[in-house]
Amino acid sequence: MRTHSTKPSEIERQWYVVDAEGRTLGRLASEIAKILKGKHKPIYAPHLDTGDYVIVINARKIHVTGRKMDQKLYHRHSGYPSGLTSITLREQLKRHPTRVIRSAVKGMLPHNRLGRSMLRKLKVYADAAHPHEAQQPRPLEF
Repeated sequence: MRTHSTKPSEIERQWYVVDAEGRTLGRLASEIAKILKGKHKPIYAPHLDTGDYVIVINARKIHVTGRKMDQKLYHRHSGYPSGLTSITLREQLKRHPTRVIRSAVKGMLPHNRLGRSMLRKLKVYADAAHPHEAQQPRPLEF
């Protein structure tokens, strides 16, 4: 028997839409990362980007367990001395709700060029409206 090696020309990409309303942040992010990597496909190869596109809607309505709303911190640095700013999850959801899901998924992808190409296929929107109706996304249920 021969081992089949997937070629980039053989990869067919689908579009999926995920409703994040009421979903737990970490569990949702791990399922999205699995779809972006392509682990749900039989042609999965760890050195290729075989994943699909994922559209996340209602990002501001996610759910977290415990006291993470007030204890979980997001850090940014401006590049200047004493330029570190920290913000809680509750404030981040009010100001930039899409960054919460994006950073959770980014932490579950490879930290290299391949992971950056996978993250480009993630589209996150705070509300239910999204501009990707032309791609005819299929709803993704976990």
